[in-house]
Amino acid sequence: MDNIIHIKNMVCPRCIAAVSHILEELEIPFNSIKLGEVELASSMDTNTKSAFSNELQNTGFSLINDRKSQLIERMKTLVVDKIHHSSEELDFKWADYIDENIHLDYKYLSSLFSSVESITFEQYIINQKIERIKELIIYGELTLSEIAFKLHYSSVAYLSNQFKKVTGMTPSKFKKSANKNRKSLDKI
Repeated sequence: MDNIIHIKNMVCPRCIAAVSHILEELEIPFNSIKLGEVELASSMDTNTKSAFSNELQNTGFSLINDRKSQLIERMKTLVVDKIHHSSEELDFKWADYIDENIHLDYKYLSSLFSSVESITFEQYIINQKIERIKELIIYGELTLSEIAFKLHYSSVAYLSNQFKKVTGMTPSKFKKSANKNRKSLDKI
């Protein structure tokens, strides 16, 4: 549809607010906005679309015009939303979750993701989970056991091994370190 536009790098509720602000400033009527997607009230003309694109780029976002990029961004958005913004446990299969939300074959989507992003979709999920673990460790409100349960790891040992494999340090060493390197979600 012409009135659905896809936007890259929308990873949090503040991103939704920022894009909403741009739309309002440019007086572009819209019906709804969610991570990575805006439903416009009507199609934009070329000049408006250009102005909107420029404002998005000034704020760190960009329009996604091709179908493959839209699919990949949708996959990323589903992962970020589930890992970082949902209070639900991650007790499900990602293949089923992606399939029921995008309605395309998971093997195709996973292969497409790998070919464009140069990492596997599974590694992308792991990287997002590691960033969430870092965030939860820094907050200090949950034990490692609670974090493992929340992110659906089978054990603290498995979480710790995966964390060390990705970051080069154990979760406890990360907690004690002065330099708590975290990545922006749109850079993962």
